[in-house]
Amino acid sequence: MQNYSLLLVILIQLAFNVSADSTLKTAIHDDYPYLEALYTHLHMNPEISFQEENTSVRMANELRSLGFTVTEKVGGHGVVGVLINGEGPTVLLRTDMDALPILEKTGKPYASTKTTVDEHGNTVSVMHACAHDVNMTVFTGAARRLTAMTDKWQGTLVMIAQPAEERGAGARAMLKDGLFERFPRPDYNLGMHVSASLPAGTVIHTKGYVMASVDSVDITVYGVGGHGAYPQRTKDPVVLSAQIINALQTLVSREIKPIDAGVVTVGSIHGGTKHNIIPDEVKLQLTVRSYTDETRAKLLDGIKRIARGQAIAMGLPDDKLPDVIIADESTPSTYNNPELADRIVNVLQAKLKDVPIIPGEPVMGGEDFSRYGRVEPKIPSLFLFIGGVYADKYAAAREKGEVLPSLHSPFFAPDPEPTILTGVEVMTTSALELLGKAGN
Repeated sequence: MQNYSLLLVILIQLAFNVSADSTLKTAIHDDYPYLEALYTHLHMNPEISFQEENTSVRMANELRSLGFTVTEKVGGHGVVGVLINGEGPTVLLRTDMDALPILEKTGKPYASTKTTVDEHGNTVSVMHACAHDVNMTVFTGAARRLTAMTDKWQGTLVMIAQPAEERGAGARAMLKDGLFERFPRPDYNLGMHVSASLPAGTVIHTKGYVMASVDSVDITVYGVGGHGAYPQRTKDPVVLSAQIINALQTLVSREIKPIDAGVVTVGSIHGGTKHNIIPDEVKLQLTVRSYTDETRAKLLDGIKRIARGQAIAMGLPDDKLPDVIIADESTPSTYNNPELADRIVNVLQAKLKDVPIIPGEPVMGGEDFSRYGRVEPKIPSLFLFIGGVYADKYAAAREKGEVLPSLHSPFFAPDPEPTILTGVEVMTTSALELLGKAGN
């Protein structure tokens, strides 16, 4: 009799779970017309980093209409919404808001035609080529579901809309402006981003390092200019730059452990004005990427050492040694807490039966979401990816061996409905797991 009773309880609980999960999915589908209109509006009205004024107002209004206590202009155009629903954990959900200076070429009827003037005074086209419009829509959809389900969770929900992710500056600015002092400090951080490499509706998860640190390095190589016919009277900075570039490749191949990942790419080299003139200087621009802090430090220190050493070897005096400047717009690597990743993935696999949830590999892209988890004492954080590619385009590209448009491409256009629906379900389910109360 005891076994029968236990079986009956289990069956009732399973039925409740299926019903609850089905109800959530139905509610998200019913809400899609609202979310689609929001997505279309955001896509047609993009704003570049540090100019997210109208976007931040829209995000603030969305949260305020749901009952959040909203603070605007945190770290620039950052928005913070707080909803306290009894005692319990504090969970932070984050979205980014900024677009890119790219001319859209997707051909969509809602394609952006916006232009703006950037910080250098240049008129540039603007596009949500990194799908931050989808991220904001998913963020809003999750807020709408969680505020409609306050009987299913307890604790504090902190939702932040962050500016300037593309410049690696927004998270740092919000933290500097007292994000974790002025507002409840989270027990968990959750973030999500669209993937341009997998079909819409797919969830990609990674434990440990998921994205790299990103540093931009500017090197000015000095020399003694002169006539190209008399190189013996000069110290050629073009030749010196070539020697520096070649030597930099040994940092990854010979100075970091083979099992550690690192990238040192010279993306730009500019010097000289004419065929027969040896210039006085050459400018190099580098991107440097790694996962561990130790590897990052070794690469950056090595760049300085090699640039200086090559110049000394050429015989340049101290006042002619290269200037090596590491830009402020840098981001540390993004690390997914393994225990949190397992917990969330397990609940997603249990509840989202029709959603492919697959393990992914770390990538060398960067995300300043990483900064929220690095504040001491460190906060367990998880960053997931949601596939965004049209299923037929994904299948055709696989069959033909073609490369799909990547994030930051003027041709990248996600499949909105399955991407948004899946994203909202994933973010809502993840937050409910961390905020859930006994019996639900």
